[in-house]
Amino acid sequence: MAPLAGETAISAKRAELAGKAGIYGLISNKKTFAIGLFASLGGLVYGYNQGMFAQVLTMHSFVVATNGYAENTGIKQGMLTSILELGAWVGTLINGYLADRLGRRLTVLVAVVVFCIGVIVQACTTNKDFVFGGRFVTGLGVGSLSMIVPLYNAELAPPEIRGSLVAVQQLAITFGIMISFWIGYGTNYIGGTGVTQSNAAWLVPICIQILPAVVLAAGMMMFMPQSPRHLMNTGRDEECLQVLARLRGTSTDDLLVRIEFLEIKSLHMFEVETAAEKYPHLQDGSFKSNFKIGCLDYLSLITNKSLFKRTSVACMIMVFQQWNGINAINYYAPFIFKNMDLPGNTTTLLATGVVGIVEFLFTIPAVLWVDQIGRKKILIAGAVGMATCHFIVAGIIGSYQGTFDEHRAAGWVAIVFVWIFVINFAYSWGPVAWIVTSEVFPLSMRAKGVSIGGSSNWLNNFAVGTSTSPFISKSAYGTFIFFGCVTVVGIAYVYFMVPETMGRTLEEMDELFGSSGLAAADAERKHRIESQIGLLELVGVEGPNEKKLDTAHTEEFVETKMQ
Repeated sequence: MAPLAGETAISAKRAELAGKAGIYGLISNKKTFAIGLFASLGGLVYGYNQGMFAQVLTMHSFVVATNGYAENTGIKQGMLTSILELGAWVGTLINGYLADRLGRRLTVLVAVVVFCIGVIVQACTTNKDFVFGGRFVTGLGVGSLSMIVPLYNAELAPPEIRGSLVAVQQLAITFGIMISFWIGYGTNYIGGTGVTQSNAAWLVPICIQILPAVVLAAGMMMFMPQSPRHLMNTGRDEECLQVLARLRGTSTDDLLVRIEFLEIKSLHMFEVETAAEKYPHLQDGSFKSNFKIGCLDYLSLITNKSLFKRTSVACMIMVFQQWNGINAINYYAPFIFKNMDLPGNTTTLLATGVVGIVEFLFTIPAVLWVDQIGRKKILIAGAVGMATCHFIVAGIIGSYQGTFDEHRAAGWVAIVFVWIFVINFAYSWGPVAWIVTSEVFPLSMRAKGVSIGGSSNWLNNFAVGTSTSPFISKSAYGTFIFFGCVTVVGIAYVYFMVPETMGRTLEEMDELFGSSGLAAADAERKHRIESQIGLLELVGVEGPNEKKLDTAHTEEFVETKMQ
């Protein structure tokens, strides 16, 4: 039986036994959906923090609390905003080790504790140093949550609703951004908007984010199950099976549960075997050996020609995702709209708040379209729309800057095109960039490849946050021209350099990236393991006599490698 035929049979059997996909699958898997929804509080915290600080920066009382530092447009204000992204980058890198060492649930608890410490430091602000220190520490927690929550959701979900359940995290992020604008709008009037404004105007939006973070940590430790994948990785096979049965609302003898359990087991064995073959001299299980293996794997993403091409695609997709200007809008929309001389602070904040609403609403269609239309088409369509909006807004600002009080209509037209820009991002580059990044790598290098793409996202996020404020202070319309030009380059990059990954097998990825045989070898190994542990027999592909090794031998192999 060929490897691909075995995979097809497993998928067919699972599809036969499984429920529906999409929204109907989420409803039929009520328990798993509820768990994933609760875990996505981490995404809400992340999204809220992304949008909240843009509101706080414009508040008079916060400017006073930083001794006027927050009012300085340019590099100073950019660093004040983007220091969180630098902390998030560090937190993401640390999280890769903690998630495997401590487990998914305990890692969430650590992230929340660190996050809350950062928030408390910011709440005690008497000068800029408190903001810098607090936002960096908060970033450590945000970076960890941004990676661990979708990982946790993906590992709990059955295959037929995994994409939808992980998409809940993206919706939670945009929901957090949306409510942050409106909370900032409401608290901005505590005590007035000028010299009489109360410190509560900025303290409330900063401190309120502790509440969902604490609820998340308490729920994860008291009610939420451990990740089945983590249980398997730590040799707790029986506990993994029990958790899967509880999640699916059935017994451990259920055929679908057994298939899912053996799929998790086969993937774990695949990873153990791959590491043992690549690094036979580093298999003593020590921290030092594991660290060396990780470093060598990361190095191969650069030194191997095919893997370097894939890494380049993952990193460059994230470069264009950040430099198309979305987070410049999220961070500095109040300043952009303020320069249009709209009548009163209320109108400015209302215009800003709509950004969050449209970003949330238009993230939803992405879940429905991406597997029907294709990744490249959506990315290119979104980029064309975003670039067009950038150039139109640049033209309006360049023509009417300084005279918007006499040309109110022109100011509102510019704002509408900013909203249209956000719509184009929400259905395209927001979710699809992450999908492409996760699909271009072969199975044996996927986790590390995606982590490199994620680090590119945070580093570029930091760079955008740092540079946007001085851009705007020097030339508002020039800022939009710059982001528009970068987005046009992104269109060309996607068209010429990014393959269409929708529906592609790993073998086809090998052909696209010039490494024929890499994924084929992975598929052969995975097929052999599935035969060894009885998965192919369970789905009716093989008989008992066709297994290449008995299960006892396989169990002994795994135990040896786990020691």
